[in-house]
Amino acid sequence: MNLDYQEIGKRIARRRRQLGFKQAEVEEWANIGYKYLSNIERGISIPSTEVIMRLAIALDTTPDEFLVGTSRARDEGWKNTAEYLRTMNPKQLELADSFLRWLSEQDL
Repeated sequence: MNLDYQEIGKRIARRRRQLGFKQAEVEEWANIGYKYLSNIERGISIPSTEVIMRLAIALDTTPDEFLVGTSRARDEGWKNTAEYLRTMNPKQLELADSFLRWLSEQDL
């Protein structure tokens, strides 16, 4: 499965606009740098798994809405995973990212 980062950026922008938020607000809530969201939304920057999770929390949705265009809003299990990711150090996040990429490629 190849990810289309331009499309992911468009989905994030669409969700942000649906909620009526400014980029700066979402950047603050997701604890990401100034203008980083703009670069993600335009497909210039490739967000990490952690950033996708933070944006999903800030925009009250699930990461799959951004990654594949569908949302499982009723399934709150992803929020627990996001909380685990928040507490990880950079090495742990790198390993989690590798695992999640591998997992997304599996036919389960």
